[in-house]
Order: sequence, then C-alpha cells, then structure tokens
Amino acid sequence: MSLQLWLVILAGFAAIGYGAFTVNSVMSMPTGTDRMREIAAAIQEGATAYLNRQYTTIAIAGGAVFLVLLVVFGLNWIPAVGFAVGAILSGAAGFIGMLVSVRANVRTTQAASESLGKGLSVAFRAGAVTGMLVAGLALIGIAGYYAILTSVAGHAPESREVVNGLIALSLGASLISVFARLGGGIFTKGADVGGDLVG
Repeated sequence: MSLQLWLVILAGFAAIGYGAFTVNSVMSMPTGTDRMREIAAAIQEGATAYLNRQYTTIAIAGGAVFLVLLVVFGLNWIPAVGFAVGAILSGAAGFIGMLVSVRANVRTTQAASESLGKGLSVAFRAGAVTGMLVAGLALIGIAGYYAILTSVAGHAPESREVVNGLIALSLGASLISVFARLGGGIFTKGADVGGDLVG
C-alpha cells in the first residue's frame, strides 16, 4: 500500500479523533436547570424513537439493494460489499451526528443564557461532529476499500472490479443520505405542524 493511501486513511482517523474529542467536550458542558433537563429528555426520547424507526426502514431498503446488486453482478461480492460499506458508514455518521446534536441542544441553550458567543461556540462544535464524521468515515471507507481490492484481493487499480466496488460504495453512502434527508424533512415538517397547532 502506498504512502499516499496511508496518509488518506490516517487523515480519516484524525477527523474521527477530532470528532470524538469534540463530542466529549460538548457533553461535559452544563445542561442548565431541572426544567431544561426535563424538556431535553422528552426531546431526546422522541428523537431516539424516530431515529430507530427511520434506520430500521433504511436497513430494509439497503438490504434489498444489497441483494439486487448481488444478483445483477452474478453473485460478485465486490459491488454488494462496497454498497454495504458505504451505507453503513454513511448511516453511522448520520445517526451519531443526530444523537449528539439532540443532546447538545440543552447545552447550547444554557451556554446562550450566559452569552451569545458561548451559545454559538457550543452549537458550532456540536454541528462540526457530523462534518468530521462524514469526512473521516468517507476517507477511511473509500481508501480502505480501495486498498483491500488492490492489495489484498489483488485487482489492478484501473480494473472494472475496483471501479464497480468504489461506485457501489458511493451509491450506498448517497442512498442512505437521501433516505435520511427525506425522512428528516418529513419529521421536521410534522414538528412544524404540531408547533403551529399548539400555537
């Protein structure tokens, strides 16, 4: 494996490491009053139920696409596994990022009650977690799968097997992202309507 490939993979782990450090930093911040924690717990419960339902549906759709790829490519494992790698990493980034964001809300509120700058800092760091996870897992997924196909499986870098595997990986990541975005939009619109009705 080339030095450039190792550097790409190390950059991915560095991004994940920074994301983990940021999560630890944000989660160690104060959560405000008892009333704030009570409201935050209700929001977290609803968000967790939504995420579990959403990702169950996504897993079913992803499993169906995985089987279709296996059949279409004549039981060749490379595209199907590439799709699964992309889908799992993309799903993990979205799931973890959403859990962190939901738990950061009450901490952002408490920080904003002290000063606008503190509130902005907490919100920015919480949002950066998803960005770091997406970038880090993408680098590790693409470079790692490429290394496995070329170094371990012995395929030529420009071969159709490698190209199919990497395209399927990006398809998996994109498909899960689209599902999550659509579901999140529907969930958000439902919350907006509910807020309007309460108002």
